[in-house]
Amino acid sequence: MPASDSSIPPTPVLDAVDRALLSELSRNGRISNTELAAKAGIAESTCLKRVRALQANGVIVGFHAEISPAALGLHLEALITIRLHAHARGDLRRFQAYLEQLAATQRVYFLAGDRDFLVHVAVHDAAALRELVSDTLSLRPEVASTSTSLIFAQAAGPRGL
Repeated sequence: MPASDSSIPPTPVLDAVDRALLSELSRNGRISNTELAAKAGIAESTCLKRVRALQANGVIVGFHAEISPAALGLHLEALITIRLHAHARGDLRRFQAYLEQLAATQRVYFLAGDRDFLVHVAVHDAAALRELVSDTLSLRPEVASTSTSLIFAQAAGPRGL
C-alpha cells in the first residue's frame, strides 16, 4: 500500500441526502433550514445536524455574500495569468499571499502547467488595469511574464452534484 500524504484530508463520503443539501445550498446559501429540509425530504432537526456535520467535515467551507464588482464601481474584470521565474518558485505561498492582498483581486488560483497563477481582478477602468499589470505585477522581481484576458460576461455554471 502506498504511503499517504497526511496533509491531504480524507474525502468525506457523501450520500444522496448530503448531495441534495449541497445542491440546494449551492443555489441559495440563504435558504432557511425549514425550506432546505423540505427540499431534501428530511426532518428539520436532521437537516440542521447534516449541514453542521458538512461544515465540521470541511465539505461546506463557508457562506458569503457575492457582491457585484460593478455595483462598487469596478466595471472592468480580467483574468491575469502569471508565470514566475524558476528561482522564485521556492516561495509560492508568499507570492500567493501578495496577490490575495491586492485591492483588485477577486480570486487567486494556483495552477499546474506553464503558468503559476490565475488571478481574477476587478478594476475601475482600462487605465487601472494597465497600472495593475504594467506598474504593479510586471515589476515584481518574481514575475517572468503575465497575460491578461478581459471578461466580457460571466454566467453561473451548473451546480448539480
